[in-house]
Amino acid sequence: MTRSVNAVASRARRKKILKKTKGQFGTRKNVWTVAKNSYEKGQTYAYRDRRNKKREFRSLWIVRINAAVREYGMNYSQFIDKLTKAGIEMNRKVLADLALNNPEAFKAIVDQVK
Repeated sequence: MTRSVNAVASRARRKKILKKTKGQFGTRKNVWTVAKNSYEKGQTYAYRDRRNKKREFRSLWIVRINAAVREYGMNYSQFIDKLTKAGIEMNRKVLADLALNNPEAFKAIVDQVK
């Protein structure tokens, strides 16, 4: 009895990976084993960096808030401490956006906290 291999499905699986690696450099786009490794590594990085993106944005917001409150004679930690004691519950994303795009509203929050 001859050996049965499902060549159609195997080729489809390979084509699916090769299609996803289209646009990569050198043999990463057209050699099956290299493309498979490249794709899997890329998926690993994508998973990791979806989490790292959250950290990076939070630190960016903190930098922006710190720069904005230093104009009013405070630093970031003092501002956040006074904000919580005043009972104002605003997250860092909103505060950073106000500091960047609406300085008057941000100044009002700083004045309320002082």
